[in-house]
Amino acid sequence: MTQIKLMHAKLHRVRVTEANVNYVGSITIDQDLMDKVGILPLEEVDVINLDNGKRWSTYAIAGTAGKGGICPNGGAALLCKPGDILIIIAYEYRDRDQVMRDGHQAKVIVANEHNHCIEFMEQSLVNQGGKLQFKSFSYRGRR
Repeated sequence: MTQIKLMHAKLHRVRVTEANVNYVGSITIDQDLMDKVGILPLEEVDVINLDNGKRWSTYAIAGTAGKGGICPNGGAALLCKPGDILIIIAYEYRDRDQVMRDGHQAKVIVANEHNHCIEFMEQSLVNQGGKLQFKSFSYRGRR
C-alpha cells in the first residue's frame, strides 16, 4: 500500500486580522471557515504569506465562529502582520490505489477582505475510464 499526500482543504486569500507572538504556537482560524472546508482543531496546516513569500507549517486552533479571525501565533506571528494575505492548506494521506479507483475531493474557500466566503470550490479527482481527471466546481457567494 503506497500512501500519497493530497490537499483536502484550502483557505485562499484569507487576511491576517491579528498576530500574537505571546501565544504558544499555532494559527487561530475562524471556526466557520474551518468547518466549511473540514480542517480539524490541532490539524497540521501549511501557511503561505502572499505578501512576503514566507511559508511555514503549524497546527490549527478554532477561533470564534463568524468573526473572520485569522491569527498566526508564537514565532509565526513574526512572519506576517495584520492585513497580509495568506493561503492555508491542509493535507491528508490516502492510499494511492484507492484514490486511483475512487477519486478524491478537496474543499476550497476563496475569501474576501473580511474573511467571508465569496467562492466555495469542490476540486476533485474523478476516475474516468481508468484515468484520473481533475474537476473543479465553484459556487459563488456565501455558502
